[in-house]
Amino acid sequence: MRNGVPSVSETTLLVLDAAPPAPPPRLGRLAGRARIVHADATTLAGRLPLADVLLVWDFTSDAVRRAWPGEGPRPRWVHTASAGVDHLMCPELAASETVVTNARGVFDRPIAEYVAALVLAMAKDLPRTLELQRERAWRHRETQRIAGTRACVVGSGPIGRTIVRTLKGLGMITALVGRTARDGVHGAAELDRLMARADWVVCAAPLTDDTRGMFDARRFGLMQPSARFINIGRGPLVVEDDLVAALSKRWIAGAALDVFEREPLPADSPLWTAPGLLVSPHMSGDTVGWRDELGAQFVELYEAWAAGRPLTNVVDKERGYVPGH
Repeated sequence: MRNGVPSVSETTLLVLDAAPPAPPPRLGRLAGRARIVHADATTLAGRLPLADVLLVWDFTSDAVRRAWPGEGPRPRWVHTASAGVDHLMCPELAASETVVTNARGVFDRPIAEYVAALVLAMAKDLPRTLELQRERAWRHRETQRIAGTRACVVGSGPIGRTIVRTLKGLGMITALVGRTARDGVHGAAELDRLMARADWVVCAAPLTDDTRGMFDARRFGLMQPSARFINIGRGPLVVEDDLVAALSKRWIAGAALDVFEREPLPADSPLWTAPGLLVSPHMSGDTVGWRDELGAQFVELYEAWAAGRPLTNVVDKERGYVPGH
């Protein structure tokens, strides 16, 4: 053991696998350097006490949150292959000495590109164009110019900052809102004022006790009737019934959701048929090769941990995200 870290021959890496057809992580570089054990939601609790490190590859599962309070020792380090950590955090993990890291940095650019695509699709009325093409209907319309419009991006982490840079590249006027005010970032107290002026409100915030349900009837009522709302953060940030009502009453012009309170979205959810709403299945950050990037990121972190070097992407377990600079 070196610096409190087990030697290679002593180390057990436990992987919470995702359900098929999702492939397992590529950990070939760690072959012979760690004992790799796999678990699913049913076997995780029994194998947690044996593990030095836990890789949460199934980042949609709440199995860690359910299993962590059990008996026996717990891993010294938990890494989740996702930006959000709400699916695994529980009071016992938050109070422990276990280090938690996330996949910060992998999804920034893909998600920002996806947000830009949604903005363009809604401004240029592309969903209606596709509908008219299927109907073989030639119907000329005028569309919206996005250069010069205002975007309020909520969530000042790497994803939110990358969204701001991308939208600025389209000529948009942007305001970034975070938990506290700092250089280039507005504080949470300014959110209502900025939303009321925005043509686009983009949610990229982490899910915490403070942010859960932050986009509700009151906030949708603040928005301009011509404004549109986009959520690529976490589903429970939005009171979905309130969004459906806001769209049905034409309080806002449209919305796009990539994340939901329940996933997969139930077939009987009113979100499927809400007027002016684009629904996508939690795919904004998933580009070709994304799982390989996640695996490579974890291997690099593991090598740093095994060498006793400081870890990056360390989550503040009380706040629920990696603090910014």
